[in-house]
Amino acid sequence: MIKIAYHPIYAHPLPEGHRFPMLKYELIPAQLLHEGTIEQSHLFAPEPLAEQYIVSTHDEAYWQQLKQLTLPYKEQRRIGFPLDAQLVEREIRIAQGTIDGAIFAQQHGVAFNVAGGTHHAGSNWGEGFCLLNDQAIAANYLLNNYLASRILIIDLDVHQGNGTAEIFQKEDSVFTFSMHGDKNFPFRKEQSDLDIGLADGVTDDEFLSILDEKLPQLIKKHQPDFVFYLAGVDVLASDKLGKLALSKQACKQRDQIVFEHCLKNQLPVQVSMGGGYSEDIKIIVDAHCNTFRTAFSLY
Repeated sequence: MIKIAYHPIYAHPLPEGHRFPMLKYELIPAQLLHEGTIEQSHLFAPEPLAEQYIVSTHDEAYWQQLKQLTLPYKEQRRIGFPLDAQLVEREIRIAQGTIDGAIFAQQHGVAFNVAGGTHHAGSNWGEGFCLLNDQAIAANYLLNNYLASRILIIDLDVHQGNGTAEIFQKEDSVFTFSMHGDKNFPFRKEQSDLDIGLADGVTDDEFLSILDEKLPQLIKKHQPDFVFYLAGVDVLASDKLGKLALSKQACKQRDQIVFEHCLKNQLPVQVSMGGGYSEDIKIIVDAHCNTFRTAFSLY
């Protein structure tokens, strides 16, 4: 049974005209249910995350500013969302969903979070629509509870996972791998364990060949016992905020490469969705749904 974290709070109301496609979080599970890829029993609603797990990854003072809604306006602008209590609850439910998903993945091979992939949140900052770093929090949860000892984070969003890199810069048990547009946000990048910065306009064959070469090398070298996968669909040629030129089919092949290597090496994998900013929301939703469809065809 593949389990998928989803809560209605994921689709948080935003000011009219906001560029973040929040509606996708309603449409992804609705589409998967409609077409029969999943059933209602695959979905679970995460509870709010306990504070002790937040501050194992994020600075206590930063968390208190979020919780008490006292984050300075400049820092709120850096995040890109108006700060309110419901937004904070959304973030902590997403993070709990990723923890739960990691545990489900150890039982069933793979698990999903319809949201998450909030990789721009560092230890003491939020940025780029990210308040708390769900996969970093979940990775620390596994390590601190002796549920994993060596973790590989595969970040294939078009933007570098700068927050994840900063959080784990001194943690040898977590290997951070980010393959992203080199000349894209964030313009001040952190250093992952492996960064592959891609030139603008990279197309299907080049992207897939790099991934298919590098990923087995990383698995062999790092010897992880758990994988987190950030499956952003902002790598598409149609994306407004990406600068790569991948087709939807190549995006699906990318997911297949990741899942097949995890299966081959018997590595449980938790998947968070990450970004997607194509003008047509149907393209975003279909590309995200392909990640689920691919996993359901393989597991």
